Amino acid sequence: MASPRQRRPRKPLATIALLAVAILLTGCSSPSGSAGPGDPDPVAAASATKGSATKGSAGRSGESTPVYSYAKAVRETVWVDTGLDSDGDGTKDRVAVDIVRPREPADQGRKIPVIMEASPYYSCCGRGNEQQKKTYDADGRPTGFPLFYDNYFVPRGYAFVAVDLPGTGRSDGCTDAGGPVDIQSTKTVVDWLNGRAHAYTTHTGTTPAQATWTDGATGMIGKSWDGSIANGVAATGVQGLKTIVPISSISTWYDAYFSQGALLAGSAPTPAALIRTVETDATGVRCSAVNRPLGDAAAKSGDWSPMWAERDYLAHADKVRASVFIAHGLNDLTVRTKEFGAWWDALAKNGVARKIWLSQTGHVDPFDYRRTAWVDTLHQWFDHALLGYDNGIDRAPMADIERTPDHWTTDAVWPPKSTATTTLDPGRGTEAGVGTLGTDPGDGTGTFTDDPEVSEADWAAHVDEPTKAKSGFVTGTLAKPVRVSGAARVTVTATATTTSANLTAILVDLGPATVRDYRSENLGISTLTTKNCWGANTAQDSACYQKTVADTTHVTSTVLSRGWAALGTADSATKVRPLTPGKPYELTLTLGSTDHVVPAGHRLALVVAGSGKGLLYHGAERPTITLDLAHTSLRLPVVGQPNWPAT
Repeated sequence: MASPRQRRPRKPLATIALLAVAILLTGCSSPSGSAGPGDPDPVAAASATKGSATKGSAGRSGESTPVYSYAKAVRETVWVDTGLDSDGDGTKDRVAVDIVRPREPADQGRKIPVIMEASPYYSCCGRGNEQQKKTYDADGRPTGFPLFYDNYFVPRGYAFVAVDLPGTGRSDGCTDAGGPVDIQSTKTVVDWLNGRAHAYTTHTGTTPAQATWTDGATGMIGKSWDGSIANGVAATGVQGLKTIVPISSISTWYDAYFSQGALLAGSAPTPAALIRTVETDATGVRCSAVNRPLGDAAAKSGDWSPMWAERDYLAHADKVRASVFIAHGLNDLTVRTKEFGAWWDALAKNGVARKIWLSQTGHVDPFDYRRTAWVDTLHQWFDHALLGYDNGIDRAPMADIERTPDHWTTDAVWPPKSTATTTLDPGRGTEAGVGTLGTDPGDGTGTFTDDPEVSEADWAAHVDEPTKAKSGFVTGTLAKPVRVSGAARVTVTATATTTSANLTAILVDLGPATVRDYRSENLGISTLTTKNCWGANTAQDSACYQKTVADTTHVTSTVLSRGWAALGTADSATKVRPLTPGKPYELTLTLGSTDHVVPAGHRLALVVAGSGKGLLYHGAERPTITLDLAHTSLRLPVVGQPNWPAT
């Protein structure tokens, strides 16, 4: 989820503090699909220009090209007054806003758009696969910006704006993990870019800083916590925010910590614990008033509360004016796929222009699994949204989906229009724990005992075996491929032997395949020592990044979707209640959104089990749970009309 580090959550998958190797940027290989090292040649670039990199050319076809000097770009910091006093020191918070922008447009009296990233990671933990941090000269002027956005887009006529979230980096105040302080502070930066807020040239000074160099058109981008802030700011409906690109990002923070009352492993136990990894208040005293409610009982119980409501961007999706380009890993166990699926559906309901990329990776940036295509697509997206170019990106396929490592397909609309819900019923098999899955009504019971030392990989690998830790239900061999697209739902009627119980439901593709190894330390990628370059360089800010390749593995079973719930939420979706042992409860688990093709010759399985290793935090109780199969079903979003085999 909103991890302080951006890769390698492998010890175990449940750990949020993603480990990283610090890598020095030393030189570049020959650039691939890039402007290459050094400043672009304005004359050569201008000769290839199809459309000027200025707002004045909005509506013309073409693309922005690197006609401006990156070496001579203006690099400055302003401090934006947020209007808040989150740390209670009697002084309004100011957030540090580091800016790099081409000098030439302002000198010529022309205004430019902004690409902005607001992050808590710039000074504590670093950004991207190589853990880059901001750097400054002796006078505090920004000299190095993480990631390629500045190197690539500034020569093309954009400003890049990097905002330290409150309480992090050089900003005042206290971050509140995607809450009102984070969102209001970042929104105020958009307001300042549009002439509606105040900023100053120094941290404590009174000399105003005005954004006279921009037309106010802003696009936000970011991964994990950063992208979550983009979602939240878009949900305010702020004017001037034209587009957002959330990568592996949160749409409602409750779902980053809980799934229907069940406490998810893979995150800091509370938002307060997450905050402590990024805030500059090392003692925690200055921001204790903000941190305390984010770590108290309300943050640990699984109950919905006002704290979670403040961090629920879905509730305000009807305010979104910006277009949205989502990228997410279908095997992301840090920010789980329910986050993008619910956001996508809410945006669709409200007619928001949108696009999506879904990879086989875990919590990984597209720059590190499909670099050339990502930079090209992002370039077109920003050119269209911020410069107004009619480059066709709005008419391109809506969805790009990775089917096998590095093999992608597209869909004009996602999910496809022919997607419909199919209901499959689990049935009792000939052995305990091994049942059928098909269109015939279910009967009998399935019983398992929660064993938190058994993983989802174990359940999937032994789905055909009578094991005590799960109940498995399997279709016959498929004669034709079946494409699952969207969020499945599993309704169970379950009886537990204890006063609390967790449930997990997973869908499994049973059959041989080569997939990205998302369980590996690098979550489906391998980082090479060679580099390629994406924009212009200075001595302090390289545009060259280590190449990556797919990290693959051969499997005989693939988990394609997951869902979790506390059985105690059966009577109330907002509160976890104690169970009465022996009493049946009906509960529907919503699984994470997915898009997966189960090939012909494979089988589809549903596994229902307990906590599972590395998936959920669990208590001391080890309930035995009995499923009433006559009142248990799977509702599956399937493209087309599959012919299910007889069971």
